[in-house]
Formats: sequence, C-alpha cells, structure tokens
Amino acid sequence: METWTPPGCFSKGLLFSALFLALELPQGSQAALHIEMIPEQPQKNQDLLLSLHGVPSTAQDFIWYLGEEASGGTRLFSYIPGLPRPQRDGSAMGQRDIVGFPNGSMLLRNAQPSDSGTYQVAATMNPAWTMKAKINVHVAGDSNIYEVMPSPVFLVSPISDMEQGSPPMSQPPPPPPASQEPEPEHQHYQDLLNPDPAPYCQLVPTS
Repeated sequence: METWTPPGCFSKGLLFSALFLALELPQGSQAALHIEMIPEQPQKNQDLLLSLHGVPSTAQDFIWYLGEEASGGTRLFSYIPGLPRPQRDGSAMGQRDIVGFPNGSMLLRNAQPSDSGTYQVAATMNPAWTMKAKINVHVAGDSNIYEVMPSPVFLVSPISDMEQGSPPMSQPPPPPPASQEPEPEHQHYQDLLNPDPAPYCQLVPTS
C-alpha cells in the first residue's frame, strides 16, 4: 500500500537530503576564496594589504593566522563585523600593527622581514561551513642600490684631490720643468760627461 503525501509537503527523507546538499554545496566552492597581496613584492617598512576576494555576504567572522598550522598559538586576530569592537588580537600579533576590515581583508603597517611567512584566513559562514585561504608572504629587506668597486691603480685623482693630499703611490713623480736649474751633484755629473773645451783651447805649446 502506497503512502499518500499531501500536496505541498515533503517526506522526511527528501527534506534530509535537501538539507545535506545545502550544507555540502558551499564547501565545494572554497576555491573561490583567495588572497591578493598588494604590493606583490613588499619591501621593508612598506604597508602590506592582504585583500580577501570571493567572500559570501553571509560571512559571520574572520580569523587570520601566521604559520603553517591554524591554531591558538598562530592566531593573529579575529574580526566579527557588526560588533562595537570587531577586532580581537591573538597571541601571534605581538608588536605588529594590523588592521582588519569587514570584508575579511587585513592591512599590515610597516612590514618587516620578520613578518614573512604563511598567512591563513578562515571565514565562517555558519557552524557547518568555513571557507579558508592561504598565501606565502616574503618581505624583502633593505636593497643596496650602490655597488662598491675597487679603483684601478692606473686611475689618476682629480686636480682638486691632488691639491688636498699626496698623489697615488703608483704614479711616478712628475719630471722637473725644463727651466729648473739642476741640483749641485747633478751639475757636477753633467760637467764630467760634457767638459767645456774652452780651457783646453787656451793652452799654446812653447817653442
């Protein structure tokens, strides 16, 4: 004998199946939740925005973590939109200056290289539905744009530098000007090499 069901009513089995599908469908759409890092290559002392996309309008709260594991020890903060004090800092916040937003995004002010790591967020829709996303962040340190190169030994310092100090040791001393008189010992040596013939011309043989 078939059981008659009044029009507009559903059996308990069909109602349970519909409820099960309603809970399972959102979990299959977790890939839609993703994090955008702005800027893409953060530098030291820059503000870093982790913008959350794909969040349903039914989100009840957001929890951010710093680390490979999502636990109480890695929790940065939780954010519950609508509360007078929506942000509650966690044990992993430390001295960081982080601001949460109602759409689930977070802003890290004055980012440092020590802030590098894996950031995770869990967005709760209802007790049976939580969406998650993660991103790896690397904050670069100071970049030295000046490169020190050794100066070749044959380079000559500018005149202004030579007036303030001595010339490089690798440079030979400049030759004396042509009009400068030779020193006495040099004069004696030149006389021996080039004797003056005048005194010898005055000798006349005697008869």
